[in-house]
Amino acid sequence: MYSPSQIILDRYADVLVNFALNSGKGIKPNEVVQCLVPDVAKPLLLSLYKAILKAGGHPVVRLLPTGIDPLFYELANDDQLTFFPKKFIKARVDLIDHSIGILADHDLHELQHIPAEKIIKNQEAQKKARSWMSDKEYSGKFTWTLALYGTMAMAKEANLSLEKYWEQIIDACFLDKENPVAEWKKISLEQKRIKTALNHLPITRIHLEARGTDLWMSLGKKRKWVGGGGRNIPSFEIFTSPDWRGTQGNISFDQPLYRYGKLIQNVRLEFKNGKVVSATASKNQDLLRQMIRRPNADKIGEFSLTDASMSRITHFMANTLYDENIGGEFGNTHIAVGMSYKDAYDGDPLNVPKSDWKRMGFNDSGEHCDIIATTDRLVTAELADGSTKVLFDSGKFQI
Repeated sequence: MYSPSQIILDRYADVLVNFALNSGKGIKPNEVVQCLVPDVAKPLLLSLYKAILKAGGHPVVRLLPTGIDPLFYELANDDQLTFFPKKFIKARVDLIDHSIGILADHDLHELQHIPAEKIIKNQEAQKKARSWMSDKEYSGKFTWTLALYGTMAMAKEANLSLEKYWEQIIDACFLDKENPVAEWKKISLEQKRIKTALNHLPITRIHLEARGTDLWMSLGKKRKWVGGGGRNIPSFEIFTSPDWRGTQGNISFDQPLYRYGKLIQNVRLEFKNGKVVSATASKNQDLLRQMIRRPNADKIGEFSLTDASMSRITHFMANTLYDENIGGEFGNTHIAVGMSYKDAYDGDPLNVPKSDWKRMGFNDSGEHCDIIATTDRLVTAELADGSTKVLFDSGKFQI
């Protein structure tokens, strides 16, 4: 069976530890780095451990055992599903300076027999932990990144051999280059240029047109475009969190969606007055609608674009981290239903009263689900003076 070489794993760890964390600058001596790694990705964990120690950091390892999730959901009662060890979780949040999460599935369908409401109930109970981590991140005291470790199960789902699957990972993360960190710094500079150009435009509304799609979104006040900076490796997307109240029209998605252990295909959403009024899918439509029924999950939380000229991902990978960054001929666009990103606020999020988030149209939800389309699209901005400007066409930014 194929396995990546030690050189590749060490380069991968170097990118995650010495670029992705600390917003593209890498960790500093004596910082605490949490590593959340499934046991099937142990070879990468050893490389991460080395890289953290060499950088002077303190690794805190959480090795996640195969098969533990279905066991929990099969046996847990309501008290166990909603159990939240507040003191333990808060102490861990206070301790760590950075977190590296590795995605590695030994079975993408291991939760397909679990009722989705059990998974949702457990996620809702853990929502406070996400809030604590976000507040620490916004205060500049915490960074995180996610990365992928290819497994046979994931490769099979993507209709690739394991070697071909890893080739996508290697290409996407520039691990075929002698100095991948230098390549990521080049990407960051181009992302910064695009974000600066977008943020200088007085955009009021965004119009997305594609096959099966005619969607208007209000950008909202005090918004900015964000992306890159090491959050997710790879990450080629530029995104924002629109004012959910101004979403009107419909959008179709050609990429499959994995959610709660099940596959949802050919999603189409229709919005009216900011809310989803119709949600259809050719497979697992009931699950899609159940997800949309979660508190505030019927509202938009994110709008994102990926330029085809940046991304080296060319194949469906059966994983949102990669599929939301796919390049190919036209790049991709995706929206997320559910939670908005407060780092899309043009200011200090910690100085905003809770009531103001609602007033500005930032959505609060325990859900955040990215749904992806790779068809050719035209994205036009309506500016404050009534004029329009093309932002994205034929797979590339036009600014």
